[in-house]
Amino acid sequence: MTSTTTDTFSAARFIKEIGRGKEGARNLSRADAALLYAAMLARRISDLELGAVLLAMRIKGESVDEIAGFMDAADASYTQLHAPAGSIMPVIIPSYNGARKMPNLTPLLAMLLAREGVPVLVHGVLQDAGRVTTAEIFTALGWPLAASVGEAQQTLATQAPAFIAIDVLAPQLAGLLALRRVLGVRSSTHTLVKILQPFDGPALRLSSYTHPEYLTMLAAYFSEAAPAGRGDAFLMRGTEGETVANARRAQQIDWFHDGARMTLVEKQGVVDVVADMPAERDATTTARWIERVLDGAHPVPPAIAEQVARCAAIAKRQPLPEVPVAATSQAAQAAQAAQQ
Repeated sequence: MTSTTTDTFSAARFIKEIGRGKEGARNLSRADAALLYAAMLARRISDLELGAVLLAMRIKGESVDEIAGFMDAADASYTQLHAPAGSIMPVIIPSYNGARKMPNLTPLLAMLLAREGVPVLVHGVLQDAGRVTTAEIFTALGWPLAASVGEAQQTLATQAPAFIAIDVLAPQLAGLLALRRVLGVRSSTHTLVKILQPFDGPALRLSSYTHPEYLTMLAAYFSEAAPAGRGDAFLMRGTEGETVANARRAQQIDWFHDGARMTLVEKQGVVDVVADMPAERDATTTARWIERVLDGAHPVPPAIAEQVARCAAIAKRQPLPEVPVAATSQAAQAAQAAQQ
């Protein structure tokens, strides 16, 4: 955790602003937030100051300008990918939570989108104590994990979903993310990785939140502060933190495009789901169930089919489907045909 360079950075003036508690703290400007976070990423501040900043932000909460400044610094800290040739925007799926009580169906979402011809990049952690990660399910499915940015780039060109660990994609961000094990609490970096846009051109980000205050802040970020030309975003309440639609209770999904916000999917009550949803949440059981869905033996959960249809239409820059989307998705059609 020690500084890796002699070019040290004093964070005292920033801590003085943000470290006065939830009521007395003041927000940093976007420029100051970028300056501070760049120093944190490069480990140019002492461990004592780093811990103070992380906990101060945890207590105070991030402003839109602070998240924007942090993201400015984060974007400059790693090598971005190139989208595959063509007019279809890649879809970015962050996966930093995994399954705790419900099966993690993020890999199903990724493959259904890939089958629609959409380039899909999944990034996240490999393991998380007490949870089943998307990376573990990819492995159980026999789908490779990219060992480099170049490998992820090659997988995207094959029309298969690419998974890249945050340690490989953005090592400096991964270093700050890993401090959760030291401090015992999440930090601003957990918010940043869920809204990361690692392509050098437009893409569709699938983002989620877990607490209502983050809905307000992230909506303002995507509407007002996200850099121009980076594409669109979907924002929804996470399914145990994941950005896949909840098969039992579909969440509201808001679409952010050119500074405008539109609700694409309304929040639903508890819905009837297929009776054979995987009873266990372990990686092997979930992987076998996903395979059966992809083979057409089981139907795609309607909420996920709807999410796929909406994502595919926007990624392809096509009109949004007006008919029931479970019938518009190619994946859903294949599953229905297999049952007849």
